[in-house]
Amino acid sequence: MKALRLHAPGDLRLDDVAAPAPGPGEITVRIEAAGICGTDRHLFRSEFPCTPPVTLGHEFCGIVTAIGDGETHIAPGDRVTCDPNIACGTCAQCTRGRIHLCENLCAIGIHRDGGFAEQVAIPAHRAFVLPPSLDPALGALAEPLACCIHGVDRGAPLPGERVLVIGGGVIGLLCVQLARLAGAHVSLLTRSPDKRALAETMGASHTAATPQAALAECPAGYDLVLECAGVPDTVVAAPALTARGGRIVVLGVLAQRAQVSIEPFDLLFREIDLKTSFLNPFTQGRAADLIASGRLSLAPLVSRTVPLSRAAAAITEPAAPGDIRVMVVPD
Repeated sequence: MKALRLHAPGDLRLDDVAAPAPGPGEITVRIEAAGICGTDRHLFRSEFPCTPPVTLGHEFCGIVTAIGDGETHIAPGDRVTCDPNIACGTCAQCTRGRIHLCENLCAIGIHRDGGFAEQVAIPAHRAFVLPPSLDPALGALAEPLACCIHGVDRGAPLPGERVLVIGGGVIGLLCVQLARLAGAHVSLLTRSPDKRALAETMGASHTAATPQAALAECPAGYDLVLECAGVPDTVVAAPALTARGGRIVVLGVLAQRAQVSIEPFDLLFREIDLKTSFLNPFTQGRAADLIASGRLSLAPLVSRTVPLSRAAAAITEPAAPGDIRVMVVPD
């Protein structure tokens, strides 16, 4: 079968490999759709740790084709989404319930073969069943949605609070909708006029192209700022956009070793909580249920699809203007 494998930083190839067979407690999934995440680009540029050679792809949806010994809750023919993060369950962080901080964390598509392939074998306990009628491209959004749910949990927006989402990519636009479901008044900050217009259809009550315009809408600052762009400039801008006693949650993934300048006195004097949000602890099932409920606007987030044979170019070349989430589909 074909698989898109990272052999070393800057070396991404479409290879012919043996089709996987499920081991005990595993299932094999025929890939229907897999999303290209910014992390995949970080992996290609050696800006995020991984263990090559490895088949990339950690956001995917597909049909179960085979079941390993000992598995009973998944059946062949089920459409599933995958939580790619496999915790050991025994380290100090796992025993505290912080499985996303597992000292021995193994991530599908980063440390073991993932979904940019025709098939993938995954532990059955990382699979979540989706409705058979669901568009697979929407099912592939479950992993980024699960990460957003964790980030919004960390920020804990309350009904009536003012929330600013920075960044108009898939994470930002999902967070707009989640914060709106929580009852908050939501604004989006992004330079893209198309993404600002899209956010307004998804529940944003205000959008802005610059930090100055965002602050003009809410001069006292926002109760919660969700940084979803993952670039140093937006992280630096976040405190000035936050109200006294407010919270900042950084969901965006910056390149490893990137640094920013923050004024600790300002955070102290205004008692601003600066938090980070990593991965999706215990939220993948919630994401799958939320997708199945139809309460989110997801189809507009899939900007285009590319065949597996073109996936390497879609990762290594600059993102096309207006791209939100590019989906890789079988040739």
